[in-house]
Amino acid sequence: MATQATSVRHQPLEASGAGAAIERWTLTAGPYEASVLTLGATLHTLTAPDRSGRPAQLLLTTDQLAQILGPARHYGTVIGRFANRIDGSKVTIDGEEYRLAPTGGGMTLHGGPDGFSHRMWQAEAADGGVRLLLHSPDGDQGFPGTLDVTVTYTLDPAGDLTIAYRAVTNKPTLVNLTNHAYFNLAGEGSGDVLGHLLTLDADAYTPADERQIPNGRTEPVAGTPFDFTSATPIGKAVHDAHPQLAGPGGYDHNWVLHPRPADGTPARAALLEEPVSGRTLEVLTTEPGIQVYTANKFQGAVTGVRGVPYGPFAGIALETQHFPDSPNHPDFPSTVLRPGEEFRSVTVLRMGTN
Repeated sequence: MATQATSVRHQPLEASGAGAAIERWTLTAGPYEASVLTLGATLHTLTAPDRSGRPAQLLLTTDQLAQILGPARHYGTVIGRFANRIDGSKVTIDGEEYRLAPTGGGMTLHGGPDGFSHRMWQAEAADGGVRLLLHSPDGDQGFPGTLDVTVTYTLDPAGDLTIAYRAVTNKPTLVNLTNHAYFNLAGEGSGDVLGHLLTLDADAYTPADERQIPNGRTEPVAGTPFDFTSATPIGKAVHDAHPQLAGPGGYDHNWVLHPRPADGTPARAALLEEPVSGRTLEVLTTEPGIQVYTANKFQGAVTGVRGVPYGPFAGIALETQHFPDSPNHPDFPSTVLRPGEEFRSVTVLRMGTN
């Protein structure tokens, strides 16, 4: 829970090139610090100490506006209205079909070509953090209904960064929100994450086709490179000949998390550990799934704040979410939001050391 020990300040980041001034909100609590941009409601930086107390910035990020608007456009952003993929760029809700704005490859990815990650959000101070608001009109990227979204970041001195999502609509629609930060617990620009240890609280995953769209089935992870039920180096099997890894060149899959508490309390989804620094990142969430992407396709298009271009496996994304393409798979958890309901989702990024 956020306390008054958290300081919150904000300042302009850039006054040109993005259509409006971008604000940077900085949250500081004890040895931890996070910064958030109003463009894309972006988690821009995250700083935490190692086991010796030495701080490092843990997110892949850039301060270059051209890269923020270009190849880094999803780094740390809030993704919506629908995170991940929707096959065929169309959905049917209550018998009515809606055509969505395509992003290529026969799909709509991350909410469309002008998704929430490209929008300028309104920001205001919250208790121990910052609250960002966005109004998405009826028909935005093809999705029905107006959607009013609130995302609140709060930071406490114990090292918990909490991301709380809320949304309401005036017409049945789809909502699947996530944050797309890339982590490297050794520090941004320090090399790859293949030596990080990853634990996932999941006994199954959703296999995907060559476009990383789920086929509608779930399969057990036991005996496969997808078994992270105990702490396992990310690089142990990332280059395995398993057919699910050949296409993406690594991990870019959704894991089916253990059932979440009925009272809406966030439960653990993942634990990331960096053995040399001792830094740990525990991810807790109310969401039923987590997409793990190991930056397989990175080719140095983005240069980080330390001047190091990001290559393959420079970071790992741990995107808490509903399942990809869920509108086309009735057995997946529903992403339909109706008038009179409120979409609620909470993810906690718990920093620490071992």
